[in-house]
Amino acid sequence: MVGAMPDAMAVPEANGNASAKLMLVPPPPTTMTTAAKQCDRDESEWYEEAIDDDLKLCYSLNSVLYRRTSKYQEIALIDTKHFGKALIIDGKMQSTEADEFIYHESLIHPPLLYHANPKTVFIMGGGEGSAAREVLKHNTVQSVVMCDIDQDVVDFCRAYLTENREAFASDKLCLIINDARAELEKSKEKFDVIVGDLADPVEGGPCYQLYTKSFYEHIVKPKLNDHGIFVTQAGPAGVLTHKEVFSSIYNTLRHVFKYVQAYTAHVPSFADTWGWVMASDHPFDLTAQQINQTIEDRIKGELAYLSGELLISSTTLNKSVCQSLLNETHVYTEDDARFIYGQGRACCP
Repeated sequence: MVGAMPDAMAVPEANGNASAKLMLVPPPPTTMTTAAKQCDRDESEWYEEAIDDDLKLCYSLNSVLYRRTSKYQEIALIDTKHFGKALIIDGKMQSTEADEFIYHESLIHPPLLYHANPKTVFIMGGGEGSAAREVLKHNTVQSVVMCDIDQDVVDFCRAYLTENREAFASDKLCLIINDARAELEKSKEKFDVIVGDLADPVEGGPCYQLYTKSFYEHIVKPKLNDHGIFVTQAGPAGVLTHKEVFSSIYNTLRHVFKYVQAYTAHVPSFADTWGWVMASDHPFDLTAQQINQTIEDRIKGELAYLSGELLISSTTLNKSVCQSLLNETHVYTEDDARFIYGQGRACCP
């Protein structure tokens, strides 16, 4: 997710052509004057994200700040009129200035608050630095390993996302450029919390195998300390979208851990409810009052979104989603994976 950026920043376009095509959405026919038509044309530049074959989301743009194709994925940074700066990877909105705090507070603070004394944290992905920023707000944390596969994403975010500069500069942060699976597998260290701040599983993408039962069972779980907690972002969790990957990720983790807790939040820039799943071999049994006290005792500064009451309420899912999670039978494997629609289907001018 993306942090604040300098308003006047201008980033030169990098070499390489992202497959997210350049497109100017034409204005509807009118009888406007030439000057009015030019004004309308200037204001009609949009970022389009294909959600399905017959559904798109459109975001009006001020400008495209940066785009390139890295070794692993397509990267774009755009300046939207409604949500501010937004990070796009493989044609999918990752985060925006206006509401990234919802996603990152929901991803990071629940597992750290439920852990009695989290000292060591491993972040899979997280290259923009926002997940590390939230982890480092906990005064118990002594070390954070952030392992992202894409040097280009990390370098760009470290240079230009001003909100995350302090996190990138922290002596508690160990930044590793590598495949998270390989890094965890060879690590001799165990961690109190492991975080999956990964891109959505897209067909042909770099990280769908990090949502599989074998990965959770043979690599993640053995690298957790006693009372350790794993959390992952789990994709869209709305009434119409939760069966894409959310219910499968939840069910897959139920086959590996004794206690699995799904929770959701509405993220406006995603135009949907989003889901996360925590897993542990120890129960999640704190009250809202206990969570609030832990926030007061442990976290530096104020959280903008999460409270004890909200965290508890976020685990209460609507009837449709709840029944789907309980009845889900699909287990995520390398040979039987589910994918989010539309890698590289975004369009922007």
